[in-house]
Amino acid sequence: MKLIIQIPCYNEEETLGEALSDLPREVPGIDVVEWLIINDGSTDRTVEVAKAHGVDHIVDLPVNMGLAHGFMAGVQRGLAEGADIIINTDADNQYDASDIPQLVEPILKGQAQYVIGARPIPDIEHFSSTKRFLQKLGSRVVQIVSGTDIADAPSGFRALSREVALRINVFDSYTYTLESIIQAGLSDFRIVSVPVGVNGETRPSRLVRSIRDYVRRSMMSILRSFFVYKPGKTFFLLSLLPALLGTGLMIRWLVLFYMGTERAHVPSLVVAAVLLIATLIFWVAGLLGELFAINRRLLQDLQYMKRKELADAHLHLRDREPPAPPPAG
Repeated sequence: MKLIIQIPCYNEEETLGEALSDLPREVPGIDVVEWLIINDGSTDRTVEVAKAHGVDHIVDLPVNMGLAHGFMAGVQRGLAEGADIIINTDADNQYDASDIPQLVEPILKGQAQYVIGARPIPDIEHFSSTKRFLQKLGSRVVQIVSGTDIADAPSGFRALSREVALRINVFDSYTYTLESIIQAGLSDFRIVSVPVGVNGETRPSRLVRSIRDYVRRSMMSILRSFFVYKPGKTFFLLSLLPALLGTGLMIRWLVLFYMGTERAHVPSLVVAAVLLIATLIFWVAGLLGELFAINRRLLQDLQYMKRKELADAHLHLRDREPPAPPPAG
């Protein structure tokens, strides 16, 4: 059983060393623990710090491509290196690395395939009341959309089984946290959260540059995920308001017409027709979305088989490599 702990990094020379120093090399139930960093176009000494602390694998992205892309690049490299479980954590040492054993425990016991570390949000001193409220609200929205019971959806401290890592996709360029939970929940993966501790703040969050921007981007991520994974339900819900208004106006016009009103009430009839046509468009879009969803699931199965084939081929080639020659003398 191999565990790979990955850390996405962008100019993290000041905090990465501390984060790596806290990572374990032994975890109960795990035979091999390796460390991996994703250097997301850093221009400082991030890579040098990583090498000095004995990192086993480095994914070097040529330019800064964002947290979501870095996360997926690390997952793909972890699979290629034979990881049975992949843990993601942050380079700012926000999360308490001593909680890694309890993060992987549900996967080892077969109770879950995806585990999210739930921070003690009310007790984190450097979180403002506004941020605490938004964390709670965002997690509640993700719970409703994904059908899961995840207490801290924005948490980046999480463990993925190999099966989840082979199937997961992230389309959002901003962050992977919310979309991956929604995808996992709507794809019927077993996903749970476990309480974890946090360390003191080492630097301000680079993801949350402003509350307004974070809320806007998070809501866009949630809506995009719902359109992708539940198109029929989404478009049906969107059609309810125009359907009810259009039907009401149409019934009103019919009643007035058969009662012999002197006025034609053409505006009501036109508005009703527009609303009912909009309802029909929503229904057609939902039907097309469901048909596209079937195609998406087929493509995901093909992607899964291809990823598995490439990961297995990489492991096979690595196992066939001749051992390094002994040092001279």
